[in-house]
Amino acid sequence: MFMMKLYDYPQCPFCRKVRVAIAEKGLKYEKVLVDLRKREQKKEEFLKLNPYGKVPVLIDNGAVIYESSVINEYLDEKYPDPPLMPSDPAERAGVRVLVDFCESRFHTPWFNIYLQMTFKAEDKRDKELIQGSKDELKGHLRRINEVLEGREYLSGGYSLADIAFTPRVAIFDSLNIQIPAEFKNAIEWIEKIKSRPSYQALEL
Repeated sequence: MFMMKLYDYPQCPFCRKVRVAIAEKGLKYEKVLVDLRKREQKKEEFLKLNPYGKVPVLIDNGAVIYESSVINEYLDEKYPDPPLMPSDPAERAGVRVLVDFCESRFHTPWFNIYLQMTFKAEDKRDKELIQGSKDELKGHLRRINEVLEGREYLSGGYSLADIAFTPRVAIFDSLNIQIPAEFKNAIEWIEKIKSRPSYQALEL
């Protein structure tokens, strides 16, 4: 019997980033499917776990934790090997800034494209919204490329910042999102992320 449970929906980027963190830690857990298509996240039973009515939710030895970034920091604090946050407080703050950048800035244009490309027929897609979102993403990718100058990963070593972006960059190809060739640091960074064993957790 697993002491850890993850209430999960396979395609949710927030669930996927938690699965990557769990994989990096080499932890075993029980996966509990919450079908967002059936709005199971809004059922009374689930709302007792997370009043926000969102996945993921982690239960670890009786502790109930929700919000993906909070879950990932919890995992890193409780299971510190291998570390996914720097030891220096200023560098840790830098990781949190990058995670916030991913969730509050990068995610929105990415999600606009994801919704249009995944759930709408080609002739029904809002092409203006898609192009505008791609232009916005290009600006964000420029920032990422600059952050990566002289670094292997966003914070130097692999961290929760890289994990936050992983579910989004993983499906760039299927969303027809092109990274400009001049953003060589970003292109190499994505390849490094994809080469990690934990990347396979995206598809569980």
